[in-house]
Amino acid sequence: MSQANRFTSTDHYIATPDLLLAVNAAITLQRPLLIKGEPGTGKTLLAEEIARNLNAPLISWHIKSTTKAQQGLYEYDAVSRLRDGQLGDARVNDISNYIVRGKLWEAFESEQRAILLIDEIDKADIEFPNDLLRELDRMTFDVYETRQTITALHRPIIIITSNNEKELPDAFLRRCFFHYIRFPDKDTMRQIVAVHFPNLHEELLAEALELFYALRDLPGLKKKPSTSELIDWLKLLLADQVAPSALKTGDGLPPMSGALLKNEQDVSLFERLVKMVRARQHH
Repeated sequence: MSQANRFTSTDHYIATPDLLLAVNAAITLQRPLLIKGEPGTGKTLLAEEIARNLNAPLISWHIKSTTKAQQGLYEYDAVSRLRDGQLGDARVNDISNYIVRGKLWEAFESEQRAILLIDEIDKADIEFPNDLLRELDRMTFDVYETRQTITALHRPIIIITSNNEKELPDAFLRRCFFHYIRFPDKDTMRQIVAVHFPNLHEELLAEALELFYALRDLPGLKKKPSTSELIDWLKLLLADQVAPSALKTGDGLPPMSGALLKNEQDVSLFERLVKMVRARQHH
């Protein structure tokens, strides 16, 4: 693989060696890269970083529960055509005026090889991934209304993310190169934080990470705080010039805890933990 086609870690995105291997393997195999991992671990950011790193255009297709595979190819806007027909608009004579190009079409027609992000594929219904298989395999599809065949000028690098909300079909999984982004350990997290806050006071960082990982390890926590929430929390701590000592457990909820704890059950669980810690300290 030429250097121009190799994804490398950069100053503003910390990619672990196994993630770099996965990205470059998918590029070599010309298969979609399926990235899983808990929310907030930088899956979407990865596609943006690959595009920047390889100096390629990024085309993002954000999937919702109502998204259909056909929308990625194109949609025929029959309603507009009917309305224009009633108004006597000459545009109705050319059906191509009512074909709305989808994200796959955009990626296929890109002059330069594009990065196509299919974000949160698990949000769509179970048929969605299978409905895309043929087009992603063959890199071509037909526009029935205009009798056109759209074929990719360059095979895009396809990044597909999933939050594991539902299982994906086996036939789809077979065609992907898979990578699970593990939650960063403390050392990797320090590198990630350094990208965002290069001059962060070491003592504040140490206390913040201690508290953050203690929270994540709390049994019974409904929603574990993520990397992006840690970054938000540190931004607030810095803005308010919070002293490292204020982060020690035993003093109630940590400052700006709303950045980390996102529901009342987790807040009360943490408060109970603090009371237990206090009780132990008094004995």
